[in-house]
Amino acid sequence: MEIVKEDQQKLLSKMAVGGGHGEDSHYFDGWKAYNDDPFHPTENTNGVIQLGLAENQLCFDLTKEWMTNNPEASICTAEGVDGFQAVANFQDYHGLPRFRKAVARFMEKQRGGRVRFDPDRIVMSGGATGAHETLAFCLANRGDAFLVPTPYYPGYDRDVGWRTDVQLLPIECDSSNNFVLTKSALEAAYDKAKEANIKVKGLIINNPSNPLGTVLDRDTLRTIVSFINQNNLHLVCDEIYAGTVFTQPDFTSISEIVEEDRDCNCNLIHIVYSLSKDMGLPGFRVGIVYSYNDDVVRCARKMSSFGLVSTQTQYLIASMLSDDEFVEKYIYECRMRLAARYKAFTWGLCQMGIHCLNSNAGLFVWMDLRHLLSKPTIEAETKLWTRIINEVKLNVSPGSSFHCLEPGWFRVCFANIDDETMKLTLRRIESFVMKKKEGTVVPAKRKCWQRNMQLRLSSKRLDDVMMVSQMSPHSPISQSPLVPART
Repeated sequence: MEIVKEDQQKLLSKMAVGGGHGEDSHYFDGWKAYNDDPFHPTENTNGVIQLGLAENQLCFDLTKEWMTNNPEASICTAEGVDGFQAVANFQDYHGLPRFRKAVARFMEKQRGGRVRFDPDRIVMSGGATGAHETLAFCLANRGDAFLVPTPYYPGYDRDVGWRTDVQLLPIECDSSNNFVLTKSALEAAYDKAKEANIKVKGLIINNPSNPLGTVLDRDTLRTIVSFINQNNLHLVCDEIYAGTVFTQPDFTSISEIVEEDRDCNCNLIHIVYSLSKDMGLPGFRVGIVYSYNDDVVRCARKMSSFGLVSTQTQYLIASMLSDDEFVEKYIYECRMRLAARYKAFTWGLCQMGIHCLNSNAGLFVWMDLRHLLSKPTIEAETKLWTRIINEVKLNVSPGSSFHCLEPGWFRVCFANIDDETMKLTLRRIESFVMKKKEGTVVPAKRKCWQRNMQLRLSSKRLDDVMMVSQMSPHSPISQSPLVPART
């Protein structure tokens, strides 16, 4: 059987059978474990709960309500079918002008109206994945490299490097300063690459960060811009979580720095955006390349032929994002609900002695389980992760899959499950922690988890924490509209 498999692989390209996709990562292994045994509230109550999926499912009721009230926005309804032929025949890879204008205005609103985006610089792609690959193709040659601060999204290895043969080189960040990117770390990574005779073409930053859930402050962004200008490097800013900032400090877009800094070489600045996170529409595959470089815009637009957003989707999105009342309500509600979910989830973890990196954005927490490791090694982290997958039945993503140098950190997504599934998740974690703690001596000074070892995670206290969302008169969090977590 192995011989047959080897013969079949010889028929394929080296790129097709190589490991460039990164599918052998524990990040994807967790997804496979979930797919093999998915949790369901009635049909498979002991299945694996999906906490490795960074999806924003907290506001689908708002989107559904808008769709119900605006059936003409879809060409697949009786009210919108008159536009079917024109939309179905449209295939200009520039995209519908109304769509590009609506996306540009939405990007402005998500950034507080502090910047302006030119619709003519909006280039479509098949999600942020396609946007990153398009920029890598436009900016770098085979063997060139981009610097990326760690920890970073595992999919970057696939998105940026698989088909372009572009390298990603880590900028080493750690918990000593809460993983903040420093000038010294940036320079050290750049110097190391030069010593290895690797041509660095640019820097990729994810702001807000996946997996940290933190934002880069204005001074850090200015330092980055100064560095890339000094070394004539491109800067790719992944801002797909821009609309998930739910508390202070506010999000600062690289576009604000571009408009403020007259010495900035804007030809080096490029933004990746999508509607997958901010609008919770990953299935629509709406990705955006926004470049301040005219040549990159032209090249990316040619490349977009390989990953266009369907005209039907453009037509619908253009109508939705042109509704100012809906957009303002959605942006507000999304932030309120994310804040409520974050507070409830981290409060529950704190009760059992588990802390997370202090964050204010994203659809996840960066959970610190270093105290549960048998030793501070990647092997011990993998062993703990295996137990969490197989025994606790939770798909969380280990820090090593995000290229984190410190073992024991895990990314846990909290916005793709309903309230009851979140409570069950916390009960499962509590049970696991209790088993790990059995036999240990309780110190005299008791921590928050030791004050109430027997948690009542479905009790009034947790419900009270979740009621933060009642600051919004529209929010249904206390009676969640979500379905149980699914891929």
